[in-house]
Amino acid sequence: MDIADVIDIYLLCSKNNLYYQYCPPFVTEQSILDDMQALPPNKDVSDKYYIGYYKGEELIAVMDLIMAYPDEKTAFIGFFMTAVPIQNTGIGSGIIDDLCGYLRDIGFSSVRLGWVRGNPQAEHFWHKNNFMETGTTYDTDSYTVVVAQRIL
Repeated sequence: MDIADVIDIYLLCSKNNLYYQYCPPFVTEQSILDDMQALPPNKDVSDKYYIGYYKGEELIAVMDLIMAYPDEKTAFIGFFMTAVPIQNTGIGSGIIDDLCGYLRDIGFSSVRLGWVRGNPQAEHFWHKNNFMETGTTYDTDSYTVVVAQRIL
């Protein structure tokens, strides 16, 4: 995905009101551009994949994936969101299962991510997809992030 896709990403994200109730501020085109460039410490752009999933011409999901973070055998999902019309259809879980199978096949041993504490939709989705809390949390100015991991 690149800058030309920002409008499609914005249209997908802006309809997910529940997510932004727990994880403010609300999405903007600039926040998407910033996310596309954001990297954790000691990582560079070659480790980052900002991925769009399409059904025909329609963007149905978007993911921010960092390889080998926080360690060489772990991949990190910084962001994953599906379009509202496909939520609760199994498509999002299928994407996560396919990703985890691929990462396992290329030598990764786990996938890590975080969700905002109190967001029932996020917690349910990630538990359903075999992600379990690590016991680590961290606070931002607006919310607490629960760190979770799936062993591959």
